[in-house]
Amino acid sequence: MLVTLGTSATVWTPKTVPIIHLQDSTRYVCNPEGILSQSACDEIDAIFRAVEDSTGVQALVAVLSGIDPDDCHEFSRLLGETVGVGVEGRDNGIVVVLSTTERDISFSTGYGLEGVMTDALSKRIQVNHMVPYFRDNNWDEGMVEGMRELGKYLMDPELKARDANEKREDRFMLLFLCLFIICAPFALIYLALRLSKKCPHCGKYKLKLTHTETLYKNARGKKVRYTYTCKNCHHQVVKDRYTDYGSSSGSSSSGGGTIFGGGSFGGGGFGGGHYGGGHFGGGGAHTKF
Repeated sequence: MLVTLGTSATVWTPKTVPIIHLQDSTRYVCNPEGILSQSACDEIDAIFRAVEDSTGVQALVAVLSGIDPDDCHEFSRLLGETVGVGVEGRDNGIVVVLSTTERDISFSTGYGLEGVMTDALSKRIQVNHMVPYFRDNNWDEGMVEGMRELGKYLMDPELKARDANEKREDRFMLLFLCLFIICAPFALIYLALRLSKKCPHCGKYKLKLTHTETLYKNARGKKVRYTYTCKNCHHQVVKDRYTDYGSSSGSSSSGGGTIFGGGSFGGGGFGGGHYGGGHFGGGGAHTKF
């Protein structure tokens, strides 16, 4: 029994892997069992910090023993989907999982990276730069060499240019939205004033107030008749407006009013790092060793 307890291994699920990046934005390697040395983790963290700063690609690396499901590629896909690695809409995340128990290394790519990190390229990095070390249980060297090679492809200038264009488009859309929020009320007010001068008879914007008459007035309010005359066709338009002294605004019998409400923007704080809600399909590759 003592032997059994001493040799039992932890089995991780996509929901139980501790995500170190959420506590420290400079760290990307989940190494809860200490399978990798600290120096290896530090080097891999530096690689993916540079990748994210340069291209916006988000990465998660998990080095584990037992996993459930025991299909390493399915596990890495589920882990990426559960955590939301990558930016929503761009789906530019990549998840690397090494299972020492299953003796399997897997890359899973978000939808937005499948054209850059093809399945064949992922497989080539694993076979040429990682598996030879893993067969000798040299986890540090295999992971560091593989992540160096992976980082080179993720830092490809074409990927940088694409990400920069997307960021410019995002900034343009944000600026457009801000201008719309600021200008829309004034535009609606101008349109309402403009329409109030349109003659229903000839269609010209020539209505002009020519006569005002108070129909009645008491302690609760008053009703006033406004007569507008078109300077083009001399057609007359009569509008009655009732003003309630107990209300901050009047009401008109000839039309309705528009109320413009404001919104508010709330700020948020940043604690550690964050992932942006990326999504994963079946892209990537895995290799048994």
